[in-house]
Amino acid sequence: MRWLMLVALLFVLVGCGSDKAEETTVEAAKTFGDGITLTEVTPISEMFADPEKFDGQTVLVEGAAVAVCEHRGCWFSIASDVEGETLRFKVEDGVMVFPPDIVGGIMRAEGVFTYNTLDLETTRKICAKNAEDAGEEFDPESVTECMTYNQISGSGAILLKAVE
Repeated sequence: MRWLMLVALLFVLVGCGSDKAEETTVEAAKTFGDGITLTEVTPISEMFADPEKFDGQTVLVEGAAVAVCEHRGCWFSIASDVEGETLRFKVEDGVMVFPPDIVGGIMRAEGVFTYNTLDLETTRKICAKNAEDAGEEFDPESVTECMTYNQISGSGAILLKAVE
């Protein structure tokens, strides 16, 4: 009889432990927008290696959030699987708001990948603004190649792991 009571108590304790683990997992994740529907993560480096292949495709990416829009929280940059590469995840202002505290957290983000080559005039304007923000002098004639701009127009994201 004691054996049976001990086994029953063990099942109750194991069951309670499982519920707590599930609750912790759910509380740690935060969903933005429509969340995600895709299951296969596409490495950012793969998209950068062949951007024309992915242009206009709905993709799912995963990585650390490395920057967030300071004004409206309408974008965040996600780190690639290759050091130094980042990809911007952008939404219309107010559709989703990404708080600053996601920086450093692990994000999964889904949306349409776009690959854009900017014209030389636009490239020079961006470079001029970056130089101005950095307090540096800028010579527009020093820019001779057009920039490419890759981003995901987002439909949803999930914070998988917050910064501890």
